[in-house]
Amino acid sequence: MGTREIKSPEGLPETPVSFDGILDSSQRKKLNVYFIESDNRRMALGRGYTGGTTPVNVHGKPIADLSKTGGWIAAIFIFGNEMAERMAYFGLSVNMVAFMFYVMHKPFSSSSTAVNNFLGISQVSSVLGGFLADAYLGRYWTIAIFTTIYLGGLTGITLCATMNIFVPNQDQCDQISLLLGKCEPAKSWQMVYLYAVLYITGFGAAGIRPCVSSFGADQFDERSKDYKTHLDRFFNFFYLSVTIGAIVAFTLVVYIQMKHGWGSAFGSLAIAMGISNILFFVGTPLYRHRLPGGSPLTRVAQVLVAAFRKRNASFSSGEYIGLYEVPGKRSAIKGSGKIAHTDDFRCLDKAALQLKEDGAADPSPWRLCTVTQVEEVKILIKLIPIPACTIMLNVVLTEYLTLSVQQAYTLNTHMGRLKLPVTCMPVFPGLSIFLILSLYYSIFVPMSRRITGHPHGASQLQRVGIGLAVSIISVAWAGIFERYRRNYAIEHGYEVSFLSPMPNLSAFWLLIQYCLIGIAEVFCIVGLLEFLYEEAPDAMKSIGSAYAALAGGLGCFIASILNSIIKSTTGNAEKRQPSWLSQNINTGRFDHLYWLLAVLSVINFCVFLYYARRYKYRTQQKIETTENKQNTPSMEAK
Repeated sequence: MGTREIKSPEGLPETPVSFDGILDSSQRKKLNVYFIESDNRRMALGRGYTGGTTPVNVHGKPIADLSKTGGWIAAIFIFGNEMAERMAYFGLSVNMVAFMFYVMHKPFSSSSTAVNNFLGISQVSSVLGGFLADAYLGRYWTIAIFTTIYLGGLTGITLCATMNIFVPNQDQCDQISLLLGKCEPAKSWQMVYLYAVLYITGFGAAGIRPCVSSFGADQFDERSKDYKTHLDRFFNFFYLSVTIGAIVAFTLVVYIQMKHGWGSAFGSLAIAMGISNILFFVGTPLYRHRLPGGSPLTRVAQVLVAAFRKRNASFSSGEYIGLYEVPGKRSAIKGSGKIAHTDDFRCLDKAALQLKEDGAADPSPWRLCTVTQVEEVKILIKLIPIPACTIMLNVVLTEYLTLSVQQAYTLNTHMGRLKLPVTCMPVFPGLSIFLILSLYYSIFVPMSRRITGHPHGASQLQRVGIGLAVSIISVAWAGIFERYRRNYAIEHGYEVSFLSPMPNLSAFWLLIQYCLIGIAEVFCIVGLLEFLYEEAPDAMKSIGSAYAALAGGLGCFIASILNSIIKSTTGNAEKRQPSWLSQNINTGRFDHLYWLLAVLSVINFCVFLYYARRYKYRTQQKIETTENKQNTPSMEAK
C-alpha cells in the first residue's frame, strides 16, 4: 500500500496554534498544510466507505430512476404520520390533565406534573431514536418500529378509559367532592397501569420525532437547483401538518370526549394513528433512503479517545506528518460526504494528527481518525447552543398547556351563543400558526426580503431569533392579563369559586398570548428544524433533528422542576400562605410565574444573540475555504 503526502504552498497564512506552550511563528505548522491520503482504511463495523449521500431504496440498493421516487408525493405520506402523532400528543397533553382530575381523582398539580413528564419523555427519548436511525436502522425502519409502539400505548390508554376496572369508583363524586378531595382515590395499581401506558406512548415518539422531518427532507434531491427552495417549503408544510394535527386534537377530539366520553376520545387518537401507519407503509415504494453510517456515538468516542491519547503531541514536532483523510471525493463514513477542515476546537484536530508512530498501514480509528470524522464532532458541538436557547420557549409552551387551562376555567368561554369547552382554548395558537404559515410566502417573505435582502426573507437563525423575541412579548402579556384577572376575581367575590366562570370576563383575552406564542412557535421551531437538518453532518441528520426534540423535552422537565421549586418556596402551610401555583388560581400568583418566565426569556434571548452572531453556516465556511484555495498556488504532490 502506498501513501502520498500532499503539501500546500508556504504562502498560506499561518494559523496560530499552541498546544505545548507558546510557539514562535517559525516553529508553527498549519493544520491544513499537510494531508496524508491512504489507499486503505478500516472503519468501525467494517463498513468501508460509500459514495457520500447517494439515495437508495428500502433494500439498500441504488435507485435506478430517481424521478419515480421521492419528491412531494412521497413527502405527503410522511406528513400523515407526523400529523397523527401530533394529534395524539396534543390530544393527550390537554385531555389527560382533565382525565386524571375528574376520573382518576388526582389533584391538578400532580396531574399536570405527570403530563409534563409524558411530554418530556416523548421528546427527550428522541435522542435514542435519532441514534438508532443514524447508526443501525435507518430512518424508515425506526419510524416503522416506534410508530407501532406508539399505537400500542394509545390502545392501552383507550382500555384504561373504557373499562371500569382501571378507574376508581365514580359514585357520589360530584364537583364539590372533587374540590374537597373527598372522591375515592385511584388504587396504586391503577395509577401504575395508567402511567405505564402513558409513558410507553411517550417512548413511542422517540423514533418518530427525530426521523419524520429528516426522512421527509431526504425525499428531495440536494443536487437540484431548487433544492433550497423545496427544503424551505417542506419544513413550513411539515409544521403545517403538525398544526393541523393539533387543531384536530383541540377541537374534534374534545368534541368526541364531551359527546361520547373519554374512551371514544382516546380511541379516536388510536384509530388515527393506525390509519397513518397504514398510509406510511403504503408509500414505501416511493421513498428515498439514506444508508445508516454506523454508530455516531462510536465515532464521537473515537475522536475523543484519539485526541486524548495525543494530547501531548505537538504540531511543531518532527514526528508530525499531516492530518489524516482517505483519498478521493468519498468519505470513510457510510452515507456521508467529506467535510472540509475548520479551525474550530483545535484540540480535537489531534485525533486526525498523523504521526510517524501511527504507521501507514490500516490505522486504528481509536488512535487515528479522518478529518471528516473529527469535523462531525465539531459540528455537533457547534450546534448545541442554538437548540439549547430554544429550551426556554419550550418551558413557556409547557406552562401554557397546563396553566392557561386553569385560567380558562374561571373565564367566560361563550362565543355568541356558542359555548366553547375549556380544553378547546389551546386551539387558538394552532389557528394562528395555520394562518401565519398560509400567509408566510405571500406576505412575510416579500416584505422581509426588502429589509434583509435574503432570498427566503430571513435566515434560519434570524427566524429563530424572531420567534424568541415574540415569545417574550407573549409571556409578558400573560403576566399583565393574569394580574388583571386575579384582581377582578377577588373584587367580584370569586376568590373561593375558582372553577366557576366569571360571566363578565371573556376567555378570549387569552387569545392575545395564544396567538403571540403561535407566531413565536412558527418562526422559532420551523427555523430551528431547517437549521439543524442543513447544518448537521450527512450521517447524523436524525441526531441533529433530535436536538430540537431534546430541547422540547428538557423544556417540559424544566417546567416541572420550576413548578416544584415554586410550590415549595412560595407556599407556607403553617401560615396558610398559598403558593404561586395554588390549586385555587384566584389565591395563587400565576402572574408572578409569568413575569419570572419573561425575565428568564430575556436573558435567554441575549445568550442566543451572542451565539447566533458567532455562528458560521457550513455553506459560508465552504465558500471561505474555496476562496482560500483560489488565492493560493496549486498544491504540489511529491
